[in-house]
Amino acid sequence: MTDQRFDVWTTGAAYERYMGRWSRLVAEEFTAWLDCPDGLRWVDVGCGTGVLSAVVTARCVPRLVVGVDRSEGFVASARATAPVSTYFTVADAMSLPVRDEACDVAVSGLALNFLPAPGAAVAEMARVVGPGGLIAAYVWDYADGMELIRRFWDAAITVDAAASARDEARRFPVCRPDRLRAVWAEAGLVDVSATSVEVATVFTDFADLWDPFLAGQGPAPAYVSALPPAHRDRVRDALGAAVPGGPEGSIALTARAWAVSGRTAGSVG
Repeated sequence: MTDQRFDVWTTGAAYERYMGRWSRLVAEEFTAWLDCPDGLRWVDVGCGTGVLSAVVTARCVPRLVVGVDRSEGFVASARATAPVSTYFTVADAMSLPVRDEACDVAVSGLALNFLPAPGAAVAEMARVVGPGGLIAAYVWDYADGMELIRRFWDAAITVDAAASARDEARRFPVCRPDRLRAVWAEAGLVDVSATSVEVATVFTDFADLWDPFLAGQGPAPAYVSALPPAHRDRVRDALGAAVPGGPEGSIALTARAWAVSGRTAGSVG
């Protein structure tokens, strides 16, 4: 078995409260960075609840967006609010149900590191994009910049040293700009560049921060949901002591993602 046994992705609403709200903010900055023209054909790989697809549709005026994810629950959530010309399907990101060179842009938001072979996934994205097409993704900076997750695992490890095996910084070395650039280059892509995207993550109070960890969606919440109640309370208390307080109990953190882009060789369509 692999570390994927730690990851649970089934319920869209629970994920939205845990991570989707912050992913949406990053998706806005990510699509602005890509600065694509209107009328392109997009595929969103590991689309989850459709956050990135929705932002692409709103900002980039695409001709078509196809979202692909293995989670039936997430795809159902995405379909529930899908705009016109946006389609979602349950399928494997490692074997996209898209013909060769059918798209102009392939993107992925917060999914690449969860795939069994990120390099092969990027090569598959390149397969479905025409000559000169764009392949881009963003992932959380688990090691340093995604404060919510970084503070959670630091707190959990003080209570349970074995939690270090679940720490996403340790599990996902691809989530660094140098490694992302290398993966893109190894896939034969050109004009490769990477940048950081940082957004504010403000919680109304500690319950707003902690309660999503109880819903079991994602590595950290899956870890929490498996703990005995007393152990869970100790992790909660350690995290509460580690985060900064604010006016009327609000908690202001930041979340940094690394974004990377590159193009397939050849002239644009």
